[in-house]
Amino acid sequence: MQIADYEFGRIAIDDKTYTSDVIILPEQVIDHWRRKQGHNLDITDLDDILQAKPDILIVGTGYYGRMQVADETRQYLQQQGIKVHQAKTSDAVAEFNALQKECARIVAALHLTC
Repeated sequence: MQIADYEFGRIAIDDKTYTSDVIILPEQVIDHWRRKQGHNLDITDLDDILQAKPDILIVGTGYYGRMQVADETRQYLQQQGIKVHQAKTSDAVAEFNALQKECARIVAALHLTC
């Protein structure tokens, strides 16, 4: 999967545009991704990601970086052998596209707005 474009509230992945938060797995995009506590990423928000067993999870924290990754969530993912990269969504998009060339088991969880 290749992210072609991102701007506040909109992302283009391959040939499709999404206007809600997304999880990008190697085989599919899950749109309308919601978190239990809005701007806080909890381990319960990542069931689809855990099933994909990625090597790397890139978390896009929003255009302004307002979404937070709970320490417990980060620690749990690291215990599962998943490296966590967190950045504002524009930077996360660039990192996702670059790392895809190096790592087949990479996923992204992207907050598209604030």
